[in-house]
Amino acid sequence: MGLITDLAPGNVAVDTAVFIYFIEEEPRFLPQILPLFQEADHGKRELVTSALTLLEVLVVPYRAGNRHLAERYEALLTRSQGIRIVELTRDQLRAAAHLRATTGVKTPDALQLVAAVGTGCKTFVTNDRRLPPVQGLRVIQLSSYVSSE
Repeated sequence: MGLITDLAPGNVAVDTAVFIYFIEEEPRFLPQILPLFQEADHGKRELVTSALTLLEVLVVPYRAGNRHLAERYEALLTRSQGIRIVELTRDQLRAAAHLRATTGVKTPDALQLVAAVGTGCKTFVTNDRRLPPVQGLRVIQLSSYVSSE
């Protein structure tokens, strides 16, 4: 079974790494995530991520002075059909602080998880194995869909 068939219906929360794999056409993960982005582009589902993702994807291109790559990331996240960036509110920051306090999860991960839950997503696609369980949110490890050859 593939990633798409394992997703809950509706919107899907997506971690930063998935956007990086997509833009940089990471050969190990692109076959699994391409259908996800195609569904978003065709209006079949929305991909949701926190505003933190924009910060995270721009660091390496800025450091390398690669303005073109930075622009591609920003265009994908801010102007693509089916992709929604969730601006972080004070309530979400408080919820992320609570999640950090109770689980020890790192701040970026807490913000991503809170954005996912706050927008009603039932599934969060990531490659981060250190995420705590969050009630009502199924965390899917992208790497589990790739053969280890």
